[in-house]
Amino acid sequence: MTAFAAVDLGASSGRVMVGDLSRGLDLTEVHRFPNQPVRAGNRLYWDMLALYREVLTGLRAAGPVAAIGIDSWAVDYGVLDDEGELLGNPVHYRDGRTEAVLDDVLAKVPREQLYAETGIQFLPFNTVFQLAADSRLRWAEHVLLVPDLLSYWLTGVAGTELTNASTTGLLDPRTGQWSAEVAKRLGLDTGLFPPLRGPGDFAGMYDGTPVYAVGSHDTASAVAAVPATSPNFAYISSGTWSLVGLELDEPVLTEESRAANFTNELGVDGKVRCPASRIWLSFLG
Repeated sequence: MTAFAAVDLGASSGRVMVGDLSRGLDLTEVHRFPNQPVRAGNRLYWDMLALYREVLTGLRAAGPVAAIGIDSWAVDYGVLDDEGELLGNPVHYRDGRTEAVLDDVLAKVPREQLYAETGIQFLPFNTVFQLAADSRLRWAEHVLLVPDLLSYWLTGVAGTELTNASTTGLLDPRTGQWSAEVAKRLGLDTGLFPPLRGPGDFAGMYDGTPVYAVGSHDTASAVAAVPATSPNFAYISSGTWSLVGLELDEPVLTEESRAANFTNELGVDGKVRCPASRIWLSFLG
């Protein structure tokens, strides 16, 4: 079998694609659907069950495939209890809940140290700040980033894919492991995240079909697909975010890089994506 299913979730829409490798690469969109956040009370949420329903619809439309992979936007996550049940919908990164905790987090880990440990540019909705604002952690058994949550629902196996983990503000890009120093200073238990796994690792089975971890941060997969003929190339990726950057062998963790608000995110095949510029396009208002 030469066909593979890709679940690709963006901040405003999702799709399921089938790629057939029998004659090069033939791509077919078998299902597209909106991704509409929901405001309830004072919070803005992702409608995670609706997204999962659409993913299942798309996989049925895909038909028999050799394997399945899932990518999505970064930083957001679901919280599971000790029975594996979701404790409410994931909060949308555009929700303002982190405003109340930013000063407290940065008092414990100053911006300079947070960057030196994780290489992630300062954004108020980085996972590290969201976790500090999340009261559900007292009941949490696991924290699953969005693609890992969908993979878990498909397979029953929990894991944390590396490229998305690198966007949290908790991972050391030099070692590919959680930063013990940041976690200790903030009192965060990185054991809440299931074991790390890389792009290409087996993630479990769904209805007889293997599911594999991919570059589950959508930008990681997008950059891996750039048809560059030389290792020295720049990329421009434009969606809800627009990014201009490079793919490097090592992270850049200098003070000059931090002051410029550059970021270091892990990519496919051991690479590091270091966007030189990141612009938030407010398509949702």
